[in-house]
Amino acid sequence: MSVEDPGSGRFEWLSPLLSKVVAPLPHDRRARRIIQLLGGLVLYGVSDSLLVIARLGLDPWDVLNQGLQRHTGLPIGTWAILVGVVILALWIPLRQRPGVGTLANVMLIGSTMDLVLSLAPPAHGADRWVIMFLGVALNAIATGLYIGGMLGPGPRDGLMLGISARGHSIRVVRTSIEATVLLTGWLLGGQVGFGTLTYAIAIGPLVHVLIPFLKVKST
Repeated sequence: MSVEDPGSGRFEWLSPLLSKVVAPLPHDRRARRIIQLLGGLVLYGVSDSLLVIARLGLDPWDVLNQGLQRHTGLPIGTWAILVGVVILALWIPLRQRPGVGTLANVMLIGSTMDLVLSLAPPAHGADRWVIMFLGVALNAIATGLYIGGMLGPGPRDGLMLGISARGHSIRVVRTSIEATVLLTGWLLGGQVGFGTLTYAIAIGPLVHVLIPFLKVKST
């Protein structure tokens, strides 16, 4: 005679609901994937913070986040989270399903930025250039880590993929989105500079090399 756990089955209804909203985790190498995802997202937040500290120009989305910060007083990392939530809502009409990595992306990068920027001292002189180049390099590594975990694209990448799936060129879609975001952020007072140009030129080739190298291979 077995005694049934009174709590068993209580939340069975939740599992099929979540499976419709969030893409399932891969079955293989889950621990490696999750560790790589979390490490990559935290490193991404650190790298974005370095670009803010350097004060030589930010990547397009952080130009927007910084512009919003200057008009509201909310920290730049908090705006990264809020903008990520808005973008994630745009996935709904595109019928895109977020993964665990997508949801972690929304929360972790902005939270890490707010923490680092609250603790880091200001940079001066030649240190700003070293910090800027380090920020771009670490951002590429971080991108390779979290995308290589294969647990879901970031909200911005998912938006791009969802729109391009309607028959549009990925290159045109990405360029159009980032140009619009950059212009809007600049008009709001976000910082555009040499760091922005360096990021735009370097991030694509670096990520192109790093993603295959850091991708978690299926067993």
